[in-house]
Amino acid sequence: MLADNASPSARAQLAAVADAASRNPQPLPGFAGLQMPPDARPAAVLMLFGVLDALPSDHHAQARAVSRDLDVLLLSRASTLRSHAGQVAFPGGRVDPDDDGPVGAALREAREETDLDPAGVEVLGTLEDIPLVYSQHVVTPVLAWWRHPSPVRVVDEAESADVFRAPVADLLDPANRGSTVIRRGGQEWRGPGFLVPSPDGDHLVWGFTGMVLDGLFDRLGWAEPWDAARELPLERAGFDASEASSGRAAT
Repeated sequence: MLADNASPSARAQLAAVADAASRNPQPLPGFAGLQMPPDARPAAVLMLFGVLDALPSDHHAQARAVSRDLDVLLLSRASTLRSHAGQVAFPGGRVDPDDDGPVGAALREAREETDLDPAGVEVLGTLEDIPLVYSQHVVTPVLAWWRHPSPVRVVDEAESADVFRAPVADLLDPANRGSTVIRRGGQEWRGPGFLVPSPDGDHLVWGFTGMVLDGLFDRLGWAEPWDAARELPLERAGFDASEASSGRAAT
């Protein structure tokens, strides 16, 4: 069965969000007021939704568009990386001169990082650019639907520790939601976090990726009430405290 036949309402809602972003750009919730860094380098991430290739979620989402088998592609960065080690992220990276803009970069990076077949990916559009001051990037989220899913895997163990498809209903489950908190030098940074159940231990989605998912779910009307006062320990994500002082951990 083709992926776009299994949950047509989810695909339609995602496409409508991308279309609205192209006609009337507004910052995703959580990113309003961010200033564009000088000499920002363009980057892109692929937000690829489709139909789960493993066990569906046990959580029945409140949003009718969210079936138990709707998922999103994520990866976990290698613990040996100098920046954002161990963090969960969307496939993506910098836009190269030879890329066909952010869309081309997102598809190229996803292929290089997960070995997916871009021919099976239907690009729905892009969301608003997100400036990241600390890393001097401006990131374009590319929203896509996995029309013909292909196998995915870790391509380079020096870059990624895991590639997985997270059930969206699990991400929306209030039992899997909470806030991550960084406290350093009398300052506090709070952001949305998601726990993704895994046989090898839960993945913690936070930082930039958590904020983008949180903002998209709010815009789609898929979000369910959750306890923002509940703190999710960053130790389970391999958080390096040395990154907090420079602000890099928040991106």
